[in-house]
Amino acid sequence: MATSRVLQLDMSADSEASPRRNVPGSVSSPLKNGEKGVFRNQNAGYTALASPVRREVGNRSMTRSFCVDDNDLEDGKASKERDSSLQLLKLPTTQNQALLSGLAYCISSCSMILVNKFVLSAYGFNAPIFLMLYQNIVSVTIVSTLSLSGAVPTEPLTWNLIKVWLPVNIIFVGMLITSMFSLKYINVAMLTILKNVANVLTASGETYFFKKQHGIQVWIALMLMIISAVAGGVTDLSFHAVGYTWQTLNCFLTASYSLTLRHVMDSAKQATKSGNLNELSMVLLNNILSLPLGIILVLGFNEVEYLLETSLLRMPEFWLVITASGVLGLGISFTSMWFLHQTSATTYSLVGSLNKIPLSVAGIVLFNVRTSMQNSLSILFGLLAGVFFARAKLRDNSVG
Repeated sequence: MATSRVLQLDMSADSEASPRRNVPGSVSSPLKNGEKGVFRNQNAGYTALASPVRREVGNRSMTRSFCVDDNDLEDGKASKERDSSLQLLKLPTTQNQALLSGLAYCISSCSMILVNKFVLSAYGFNAPIFLMLYQNIVSVTIVSTLSLSGAVPTEPLTWNLIKVWLPVNIIFVGMLITSMFSLKYINVAMLTILKNVANVLTASGETYFFKKQHGIQVWIALMLMIISAVAGGVTDLSFHAVGYTWQTLNCFLTASYSLTLRHVMDSAKQATKSGNLNELSMVLLNNILSLPLGIILVLGFNEVEYLLETSLLRMPEFWLVITASGVLGLGISFTSMWFLHQTSATTYSLVGSLNKIPLSVAGIVLFNVRTSMQNSLSILFGLLAGVFFARAKLRDNSVG
């Protein structure tokens, strides 16, 4: 989903997904984000911005899934870059900007996932890769227009930068696509809980590859996430093996995106002319590089035949909906930066975790999901574990 996509990386949701599009610290990605997206950690915090799904996945997000991915709760070293981008946006000053920015962020992140779910399930659209590709085209168009007009700063694409970034982008595209496929079969509430597994994988990877030490509260929260995911899957009345398989793969890709991005970030910055790589540049870079790969996958998965036959593409309202999903994915990136600028990394992280609660409720109500008391309790347990995880990570960072 995501999309503008940087994962989110979900990392707190993130962050598919974004991929809207949903940046790496967030493994919930998404983005994001990758969901998606997507932000607190200089390297990990980019998933949610990179993707509209984060903006979904979950980070798109990190994603980026992706909503906001919980892995994005590192140390907010990228705040200066965010502030620089936001100054150029020239947002109006009001006394209620903190509240407005938080509300805009919550609405855009929740709407992205719900709109993607609506397209894939309610419309029965059976070309998720094309949906991702179209959302990326929307993001590239908007960001390029803003960049050419001088409204936002972006780094020029160079061959050296593309070579450094391409491995990360391949994982990013895989994260967005698997988020799309899983969202087609799994209800939103369960998807939110299952994305927490990406946090476990990312935290383990940080310890193994980067020798990062996590406090006992972080590991307790991660264990609670695993328990809630298992309990939720066992009690899921709409359990779908295909959907769970795609989501399992998505968790591994979301964690890989976050860890790989952290590894190549320094090299990527050195490959730019300014020696820096802000979040909007990552959004543009991820989405541009994903276009040729997306076209190849559309052809490889034989979606062209379906696209030629489906009547949905002859419906103006359908194009309006999928265009809105692309705009929402990119909107996650802008509202995230706005919200972070007006508040703090702590507030942003906690709001991102709490935001999953109304998202899960909305997903159950809007799509008439069959559930049970046991499954509902498992979902609530997982959501609270996500909040506990966010607080524990922030506590670790403050102590560190």
